[in-house]
Amino acid sequence: MLRLILRIFTWWDGQTLNTQFWSWRNGVKVGDDIDGNRFYQNRDGSRRWVIYNGEAEASRVSPEWHGWLHQTYQDPPNKEPLPRKPWEKEHLENMTGTEMAHAPRGSLRARQRVTRSDYEAWTPE
Repeated sequence: MLRLILRIFTWWDGQTLNTQFWSWRNGVKVGDDIDGNRFYQNRDGSRRWVIYNGEAEASRVSPEWHGWLHQTYQDPPNKEPLPRKPWEKEHLENMTGTEMAHAPRGSLRARQRVTRSDYEAWTPE
């Protein structure tokens, strides 16, 4: 019962009942990505959307599927994979707010302290 109530009122964790009904009525499943997100389009192909596997976070969509969602590519990446360059890194979701977030040198979150020889802290007399 709790699961049904959560599906009715929460949009940030998966899909709501309305989205599920819309996808069932109007959508054609195109494919899944490595994270378990499901991608759909309507019957004429003019509208495309994603149903997230878990939290609805846009950075969890890989660049290939992002390009397909925004109609940069006509064919989905599961039918026509994009060529990968040797210098490309694997896709990572947004790490802001986690321990893995970027901390530039000298920030308070940086693991190492920056020592400066040209600075002397002021102390009152």
